[in-house]
Amino acid sequence: MRPHLTRGILWACLLPAAVLAQEPGITREQAEAILNELRQIRVLLERAVRPPDAAEEPRKAAMRIPDDRWLGNKDAPLTLVEFTDYECTFCRRFQVVTFPELRKKYIETGKLRFTSRDLPLDFHARAFRAAEAARCAGDQGRFWEMRDLLISTGKLDEEDIMAHARQLKLDLQAFSACLSEGKHRTAIQQDILEAARLGVNGTPGFVIGRSTPEGVEGEILMGAHPLAVFEAKLKEYER
Repeated sequence: MRPHLTRGILWACLLPAAVLAQEPGITREQAEAILNELRQIRVLLERAVRPPDAAEEPRKAAMRIPDDRWLGNKDAPLTLVEFTDYECTFCRRFQVVTFPELRKKYIETGKLRFTSRDLPLDFHARAFRAAEAARCAGDQGRFWEMRDLLISTGKLDEEDIMAHARQLKLDLQAFSACLSEGKHRTAIQQDILEAARLGVNGTPGFVIGRSTPEGVEGEILMGAHPLAVFEAKLKEYER
């Protein structure tokens, strides 16, 4: 895409957004949601400004991963780590469109182990709280179920989180105490720091590669790609 054309599209997105935020016909929450989507579109368009011959080399990455809440065989030869934001539309697209096939073809067959890390973005007001909710559910053995509900439904308000907890039949008193005490805030902040160290600056962001005794060695993959992109990368690391 030509730079001047991309800049034109950016202005076309952002100028109506500024007006929209002041429009009395919609709620503040609706305006914020639309503005957040436009910010993410802007990031994607800015990346498109690079000339075609300026394709980046894969960014190598290695992560230490302690005994974790794995999906799949913890001894699988390949590892995929997702850095996610529960309020991110592109994370939801990956969860709903791509992940079910990845799970069926690679995780459930023992080829791939999958785990999740938190990267709540600053402009998503409900993302950090949602990350805490998933971890608090994890204290009762229901991390993956809560994670799925939060991402796939996009319902992240306090009353929604408690409704999810009731649906999962959690101990509501223990769950509420976990949230109010901020039990997992430090762990989430550590994930944010780890993402910064790796150069994962958006969501969804992935580390994909070969499993190691310590964790994973591979590369960074950014974005809600279709299944074929993940499959191509996994085949590279199967060799």
